[in-house]
This record gives sequence, structure tokens and C-alpha cells, in this order.
Amino acid sequence: MSLVTRRTVLTGVAATLAAPAIVRPAWAADTVKIGCLFSSSGTMANLEGRLNYITKMAAAELNASGGVLGRQVEVVVTNPNSDWPTYAQMGRQLLQEQKVAALFGCWTSVSRKSVLPVVEENNGLLFYPLHFEGEENSKNVVYLNSPPASSVLPAVDYLMSSDGVSAKRFFMVGTDYVWPRTINKILKGYWKSKGFSESSWHEEYVPFGFSNFQSIVNQIRTFTSQTGGQPIVVLTVVGSSIADFLRECINQGVKPTDIPVLGLDMVEADLEGLDTTSLVGNLNCWAYLQNAPGPRNQAFLANWAAYVKSSNAPYSPHVAIDPMVSTYDGVHIWAEAAKKAGSFDVPAVRTAFAGLQFPDPSGYTLSMTADNNYVARGVFIGSVNAQQGFDVLWQSSGTPKPVPYSPFG
Repeated sequence: MSLVTRRTVLTGVAATLAAPAIVRPAWAADTVKIGCLFSSSGTMANLEGRLNYITKMAAAELNASGGVLGRQVEVVVTNPNSDWPTYAQMGRQLLQEQKVAALFGCWTSVSRKSVLPVVEENNGLLFYPLHFEGEENSKNVVYLNSPPASSVLPAVDYLMSSDGVSAKRFFMVGTDYVWPRTINKILKGYWKSKGFSESSWHEEYVPFGFSNFQSIVNQIRTFTSQTGGQPIVVLTVVGSSIADFLRECINQGVKPTDIPVLGLDMVEADLEGLDTTSLVGNLNCWAYLQNAPGPRNQAFLANWAAYVKSSNAPYSPHVAIDPMVSTYDGVHIWAEAAKKAGSFDVPAVRTAFAGLQFPDPSGYTLSMTADNNYVARGVFIGSVNAQQGFDVLWQSSGTPKPVPYSPFG
């Protein structure tokens, strides 16, 4: 991605902060503010932009039921423009000037790590909705999704098993930043513990916003033709690069039956506009899939479709992705903690997390303990279908206890 210049960033920050997009009810004096740090422009816009709307949808649900501690919830939306330093700039403004009670934001780990010192210095709370590399445990961050032990490793185990494809070789393609590199470091340690040699894997990294995958897919085809057992691709590119990678696989005739792709950041929205008939059999792993069974998910999908229509959101009413659900969960978890604490003060809210539960649209009941700010949740492995979605291939029998730090890194 071509990042904007520093001068342009600061100009954009000033402009955005001068006129933030605010859902402001008539009783604004009796509100409590929460802030969004999701980009509606730049390489992450198609994904992150949805999370602004789902935050507002969750706030509308709370307000319709009387608000939180007698106050209506006001959502302050910013646009960091997919520029990592800008997340920190806007996070600081939301905490210091807007006086938000909590932040909901970030997709990439580099944006989260940009905001981390800001929330720690200002004793704020950041609710982070992505499954990620772990290796972090801040009292000022609520980790709403799954660390590798709960998501990535079960998915890789599945592909290595006889139920999967008995994978023996691994071609890793990632965007060049902390999440892919840390995930791949953990995976290499995990494979070594299983007796695999370093000759069993290969790594390639690309910049943010990279789109020309012709050479890398050629390398994958060569890797597939070599001996040593069944290969798979572990894909950790993010943003618009996911669709570009899949499109090149289609162009070069790389089939899941030859080398399945495990897309660790791949969600239903990445498949929009693609002919997925030739991608059927590629996999992902998340704590939520749109095709998760059960009445809770059906109700959530119906509510999202209605909200898209009523708010004129520029997204499909028929597509829901895991980070949307995780953000939705986060708003409700924050509200439940504030009610339990009888306060919006961060120390009191943080203490109230222990023992909280929330019925997630996935069908699982999420929970938190006093051990850390990680949320325990179930996990799904999905398989691409011909309708630009994922069928549920496997799901955990319960909600595994989150393990923040991996022994394999």
C-alpha cells in the first residue's frame, strides 16, 4: 500500500477530528460515548468500514432497551485511512478530548500496536475484534477473538490429519508485518515439535496492498510439483491482497484439490465478486462463520440486513463476517461490565469482566475470567462454497481457554 505522507496524514487527522461522524441523540447530555477506530478508506476499508456500522447497530440495540446505566450510547466514528500512526493519533483524541468510555477498533496487529501505548498511557480500554498472533496481554485491551492455540493450530492440525489432506509441506504467504511473521514463527516451532524439518516449508512476504501475485503463485505451482508429501498454502495476506491472491490462483488453475489454501484472515467479504466455483475446498478458521447454525445467528443476520437498509450502509445486507460479530459482542460485553460495575470508569469496568458471559450469534456462549482480558469462544473451520461463502467443516466442542503466549514461538 502506498501510505499517505505525514503532512497529508496530519491534515486528514485534523479534518476528521474537527468533524467526527457522530450518532447523536437528542438527549446528548445524558449520553456515554464510545469511539470507533476503523478505517473507511485505504486498503482495509472494505473490511474495517463494516465495523463502524456494526458498532452503531449494537449501540442502537442498547439504546432501544434503555441504554446503559440510564444513559444512551453515543458512537463517535473516525477514519484512520488505513494508516497505522493515524490510529494512535485518533485514539488519543477520542480518549483525551471526546472522553470516550471505551474504544472499539483496529484490524491489523500493527494498528493495534500503534494504539496500545495510547490506551495504556491514558488508562483507556480498547476492544480488539480480530483473531491474532497472541504474545500480548495488556490490561488495557480486551482481546475479543482467538489467539493461535484456539484457532490457527486447530485448523493446521485438521489439514495435517487424515480427516483433512494429511499435509506434510507448507508454503506460507503473508503480508510483511507482525501478525503473519509471528504466526509463521509459531507454526514453524509447532511443525518442528511434530518432527518436520525446515525443508518442509517455504516463506514469502509482500507489502500491504500488494496485488501482483503471478510470480508467487508460480512458485506455489513449483512447490506443489515437488516430492515430500501433500502441500498446503498458509495464507496470511490481509485486506485487498486476499482477493488478488485468490484471483491469481484462479487465473493459473491452482486447484484446492492439488494444494488447498488455508486463509487465516479470509472472510466472506473477501469472496465478493469472485467466481468461487474453482475455489471450493479452500479453508479458513474463525470464531464465527455466516453459515453457523442456530436461531441466534439467524436473528443476528436478519437484524444486520434490516440495519443496512435503515442506515443506508454501503455494504451487502447478506454478508456478515467474524470481526463484525466480535465487535458486536464487544459492545455488549462492555455494556454488561459497566452495568455490573455500576460505573463507566475503566478500573471498575475491568474488574467486572470476571465471570461475564454473552450469548454469541455463533451459538457459543462467550466468557471471561479474572486471569486476563481474553474472551473464551468457540472456533470454526470453514470451506469455501460456490455461493461466495464458507460451509462449516468443523467446529470446536466448546470454548477453549485462551492461551495468550505460545510455547512454539
